[in-house]
Amino acid sequence: MSQIATKTYDAAPAKKVAFLGLGVMGYPMAGHLARAGHHVTVYNRSAAKAVAWAAECPGNATAPTPREAAAGADIVHACVGNDADLRSVVLGADGAFAGMKPGAIFVDHTTASAEIARELYAQAQKLGLHFVDAPVSGGQAGAQNGLLTVMCGGDAAAFDTVKPAAMAFSRAFTLLGASGAGQLAKMVNQICIAGVAQGLSEAIAFGQQAGLDMHQVLDVIGKGAAQSWQMDNRGKTMADDKFEFGFAVDWMRKDLDLVLDEAKRNGARLPVTALVDQFYADVQKMGGGRWDTSSLIRRLR
Repeated sequence: MSQIATKTYDAAPAKKVAFLGLGVMGYPMAGHLARAGHHVTVYNRSAAKAVAWAAECPGNATAPTPREAAAGADIVHACVGNDADLRSVVLGADGAFAGMKPGAIFVDHTTASAEIARELYAQAQKLGLHFVDAPVSGGQAGAQNGLLTVMCGGDAAAFDTVKPAAMAFSRAFTLLGASGAGQLAKMVNQICIAGVAQGLSEAIAFGQQAGLDMHQVLDVIGKGAAQSWQMDNRGKTMADDKFEFGFAVDWMRKDLDLVLDEAKRNGARLPVTALVDQFYADVQKMGGGRWDTSSLIRRLR
């Protein structure tokens, strides 16, 4: 079954595009770019995944290295795991920067540190390239449906050039400030998710302990001030002890590590976030590293 849902695309000038990293997010994101009419060349560390993507998106191409994928591209997108993975596809003899033409734009959708965003922005400037940090929110379903929220940092001219194409996989694509602002905004996003997920976990566990029908309760309180995306999309599955969705605990801990490191630098006080991070560590110890982040409730049962 396709990982790329049907979507109606706005008209945008066709671009030559590269996409580096075909994980649960990158695979459908690259697919939406192809289906919107852009010519896409993909690179993935596991070549078999790239071959499968090309079979699903005929008329596009694969490349054996990031450098070859990026050669001649107007825009190079990436969505990989962490800072180290990002450096591995951007820098070095086989990295994307080595193959990009002058004036091309690198758009990074990895949830990474603000520091690496600024580092790669500066390196791009030296090479006559552009760099936009553009982490995403919306999970696997958002990527598959082409409805991601994208938080961007960088120069306005580069952002304006990228946005029409990027709307193929986005519901919102917004410039929030200079280089690094996108990553910082994603950290704000993850702080919000951590607190809401823990609060919802406690609420559902409390209601079940009290003998309430939590499906019914969630239907009722979801129409009031307690409503949230987490409640709408994960509340009933949490009540049913189902955690085979989207964003894994292992990745959330990686993101919260970035958040807590940044807080040490800027002096922000994050007591609840630090506590929930340790709760996620407990879930990992329970064997739940690949469970969805809503699995926090498992600690309470």
